[in-house]
Amino acid sequence: VSSLVDDIIMPPIGRLLGNVNFSNLFINLSGTSYPTIDAAKAAGKATLNYGLFLNAVVNFLIIAFAIFLLLRIVNRWLVKPAPAAAPSTRDCPQCAMPIPVIAKKCGHCTSAV
Repeated sequence: VSSLVDDIIMPPIGRLLGNVNFSNLFINLSGTSYPTIDAAKAAGKATLNYGLFLNAVVNFLIIAFAIFLLLRIVNRWLVKPAPAAAPSTRDCPQCAMPIPVIAKKCGHCTSAV
C-alpha cells in the first residue's frame, strides 16, 4: 500500500498541484531553512512533517476502503436465516384453543370459525 501511495497515487496529485513532492513537505520548527527533511534531521532540528502525514492518511484510507469491501463480500457469503414458515394453527375465537388454519369448526367447542 505504501508503494501504491508513494509511487502511483501521490505523484499525479503532486503534479496537479505544481510538481509538489508530498514526502518532502515539512515545516522546520527551528526557524532555519533546509532543502529536505533528511538535511534538517541530520542537523538535529525539529520538523513538522505534514507531507509524510498526508501520505499516511492516504495509506489509511486505501486500507480502510479495502477492508470495507472485504467485509461486504464476507457478509454476502454468510448464511441468511430462512424465512419463518406460515403458521399451521390458529386460536379459536370462542375457546382460545389451537385449531388448524383450514378448520371451519372448532374441535373443542364446535363453534364456527
